[in-house]
Amino acid sequence: MVQEPALTFAGLLRRLRAEARLTQEELAAAAGLSPRAVSDLERGINRTARKNTAVLLAGALGLPEPVAELFVAAARGRRPAGDVVAARQGAPGAFAAAATRGLPRDIVSFTGRRAELDQLAEGLDRLAAGGAVVGICAIGGMAGIGKTTFAVHAAHRLAGSFPDGQFFLPLHAYTRGQRPVDPADALASLLLTAGVPAAQIPPGLEARAARWRDHVAGKKILLLLDDAASHEQVRPLLPGTGGSLVLVTSRRRLAALDDATVISLDTLGPQEAAALLTRLAGRPGLQPGDGAVGEIIRLCGCLPLAIGLIASRLRHHPAQTAESVAASLAVATDRVELIRAENVSVAAAFDMSYADLTDGQQRLFRRLGLIPGTSFDAYAAAALDGTTPGQARRQLDELYDQHLVTERAPGRYQLHDLLREHARSMAAGAVAAADSEVATGRLLDYYLYSALAAGRHFDPRASAYRRPLPGDPPAQAPDLSTLGQAAAWLEAERANLHAAADYAATQARSRYAVAIPAAMSGFLAVRGHWDQSVALHHSVLAAARQAGDRLGEADALSELGALQRETGSYPTAAATLARALALYRDIGDQPGQASTLNELGFLHVLTGDYAAAAACHQQALVLVRGLGYPRGQAWTLSGLALVQQLTRK
Repeated sequence: MVQEPALTFAGLLRRLRAEARLTQEELAAAAGLSPRAVSDLERGINRTARKNTAVLLAGALGLPEPVAELFVAAARGRRPAGDVVAARQGAPGAFAAAATRGLPRDIVSFTGRRAELDQLAEGLDRLAAGGAVVGICAIGGMAGIGKTTFAVHAAHRLAGSFPDGQFFLPLHAYTRGQRPVDPADALASLLLTAGVPAAQIPPGLEARAARWRDHVAGKKILLLLDDAASHEQVRPLLPGTGGSLVLVTSRRRLAALDDATVISLDTLGPQEAAALLTRLAGRPGLQPGDGAVGEIIRLCGCLPLAIGLIASRLRHHPAQTAESVAASLAVATDRVELIRAENVSVAAAFDMSYADLTDGQQRLFRRLGLIPGTSFDAYAAAALDGTTPGQARRQLDELYDQHLVTERAPGRYQLHDLLREHARSMAAGAVAAADSEVATGRLLDYYLYSALAAGRHFDPRASAYRRPLPGDPPAQAPDLSTLGQAAAWLEAERANLHAAADYAATQARSRYAVAIPAAMSGFLAVRGHWDQSVALHHSVLAAARQAGDRLGEADALSELGALQRETGSYPTAAATLARALALYRDIGDQPGQASTLNELGFLHVLTGDYAAAAACHQQALVLVRGLGYPRGQAWTLSGLALVQQLTRK
């Protein structure tokens, strides 16, 4: 009898590719390899493959975890290729029964998370008291926040309470080159790990789930499911009887996972982040309180992954100092791309989350990076994206579920600093510059027109001499018809309006740079935000001068002079307003002349020079009557009436 030749890895790869109904080109594309690399392996030109290549091929072929491990070993020449076929067919002995102490190693550098560990311990206490249910804890957070590290550390702390086994199963929702693990394959892996012979593992999801529940019934096990894609992937893997604990990590908020305790990991606090950096860097003399350490963790956004990668640079590059690393991060044009070590990077982690979004969600995420401020609402997102607030809310909810935005207050969203930088760089690369320009223009229009609508409650002069504004009114804006609504909106958006004005000033959009501070100046004065108002007007003035915008310069001087008058700096205000008036006259802008003359009139009233005040208001009245500005005329007449009243006393 002729014996069949042993199966080679080349033959195994051809067989698995045929079963997956993929061409060589399709397999190469799915694995992120070149077609030549796949062809050389299948023809036996390359008899073995590198580990990374084998992992990518296993993921593209959709091999379950235990089979994938054998496949990688076979690709490297360390296991017979026939073992992979036997494992896929469920042959006895294909896998040795694995130990049930399967947690990855804990790390000595684990830092912080005291509150979250206490929350998990409280949940375990409730589980022990209840006894009849399976404890489930969903651990969520953005990419790089340290979900797996936290879950593994917590599992080691709790392992003593689960003497019947601790299982760790990666589900690969966001593993580059691998597809998320199918629940049926995950169950096969769990059963094999628990020591169930392959021949006793039934086919089909429901049968395997029943077999798994039967196997762990009455036992106290700890099951750590890492990197879950959805509740559908997790639900079949849950034990059926009480006494066990399941920890699930995911970048998605698993809101549909019933009865789960939710732990959402945030970035580390500054002290914890500094301690983590110094601990991982291993630099003698480097202390958490050092200025360079504080700058590094700030530029890393206190994100554990980023801190770990920068610490690795310090540990492996003794010629670099914490000061030099901080300086390079501060001046980097693409800070996110700079934070990497070997094939691990913050950008790659973010990209995996981005790839899971729809086209519309990806577009909105990129455009959110264009926002000058740090927080935003659905109206701002809608203006930026050219949609309705309702559509924007739905998209923001999806980004929130993916931990790509946070909701710090009801309806107020925010991007992590590094995510915002990543989104901005993607907008520059993935969207035409003209498209980004249009999107930013819509956002500036929204801020300007909404600030004007709200600011009128605090400054009746705001529209008395108003010229045509730049841009177009937003399609939809919040209701700002009452004083309370206007005050609440302006307070919530105050920092964003300042950032928008600063951005406009640096981008040669001087009309926005002038008009936005003018619209909010009355509110800032009423609320006593003098420092912010002064800083705004000085930055606008500098930008207008740099851009050669004489009208913008005059407007900024007029607003600054009014502010100086309100703060009691009368001589300075008189000089500033005189410069504004001279500029308006030089360029022939009559609305600006009328407004500034009235400002000077009110200033002269405060200094007791009633004759000069009357002269200013009289000149302004001639101008506003000629312009046909009824509100400007009313404001001017009120100034004259005040002068007449004071001179009769």
